[in-house]
Amino acid sequence: MAIKRDYYEVLGVTRDATQDDLKRAFRRLAMQYHPDRNPQDPQAAERFKECGEAYGVLSDPEKRRSYDMFGHAGVGQGAQGYSGFEGFGFGDIFDTFFGGGFGGRSGRRASRGDDLRYDLTITFEEAFTGAEKEVDVARLVMCELCGGSGAQPGTGSETCDSCGGSGQVRRQAQSIFGSVVNITTCPSCGGAGRILRTPCTECRGQGRTERSRRLRVRTPAGVDTGSQIRLTGEGEAGYRGGTPGDLYIVLRVKNHPHLRRQDQDVVYELRVNIVQAAIGDRIEVPTLDGPVEVTVPPGTQYGQTFRLAGRGMPNVRSGRRGDQFVVVQVVVPKDLTPDQKALLRKVGGLTGKPEKVSKGFFEKLREAINLD
Repeated sequence: MAIKRDYYEVLGVTRDATQDDLKRAFRRLAMQYHPDRNPQDPQAAERFKECGEAYGVLSDPEKRRSYDMFGHAGVGQGAQGYSGFEGFGFGDIFDTFFGGGFGGRSGRRASRGDDLRYDLTITFEEAFTGAEKEVDVARLVMCELCGGSGAQPGTGSETCDSCGGSGQVRRQAQSIFGSVVNITTCPSCGGAGRILRTPCTECRGQGRTERSRRLRVRTPAGVDTGSQIRLTGEGEAGYRGGTPGDLYIVLRVKNHPHLRRQDQDVVYELRVNIVQAAIGDRIEVPTLDGPVEVTVPPGTQYGQTFRLAGRGMPNVRSGRRGDQFVVVQVVVPKDLTPDQKALLRKVGGLTGKPEKVSKGFFEKLREAINLD
């Protein structure tokens, strides 16, 4: 499981980067992390794919605008109210950008299964504590009848005439590096190098069939709307035995009835009446850890804020919690009764000319001026 990184951070550019800045950054990283240049580094392929995904979004003005507004949740159909899952391939960005691959890996890469997306809604409390959810995902899995080969049991395959069994064809083209020989997937055999004699009757030669599977997903504490969790290898099965894709769980956090989130901090708007603000009070407020009593001192003003240290949301990576801020909202009552008006006049609440009051007057006034 992994939380997706910010696309600008992946490419090492600022949010106001131009298209030329993005292009230069991607060219540099793609050359650095291409798997053929890093055969001993298992992380290079993941970094290469991550860079391609980031460039594919940020280089598209529409996708970039949506990403800037809504983050990862704004990229793809999920941003328009789509629910459930969908397969989305990130495309061979490197081949598109450079005009071809190094050392002919594109044929093998083309057989990889598609990545899938699943939109998961959790509560505000589950975002705070972390949660374990079960999701049902329909996807293409390896065909049980042919074992992913695509051939009917008892039959075989023959060498592709177009590529001679290599699964690749070569062509010469012009790129930013000059004249290069590009190696691409053979269109006749799809990179397999062999043609099926008799396709499997169950999967029709694809080596995959659609099945639904229930998965258990653990969401870490502190996630927010737009956070993504990657389940490696839980996407669709690859074509004819290729490696499976990944499953991306895109999270949406429901609003809390009383608390509002700002990054790792939490905000609560405390409504008090004019008497509570004037003479002070002790009021119970909700927090993520349960109710806490706060002291409203005499003379509290509208918008005054009290800080409850360590009562906010935890950071996904460090676990360190933010704070809760209690913001005072002084509510002036409307449609006062004659008795309430008379009480306020005694302290100059309406006329500005305070009168002498008896003992226990403020307690009586506090009960009379009731927000409920």
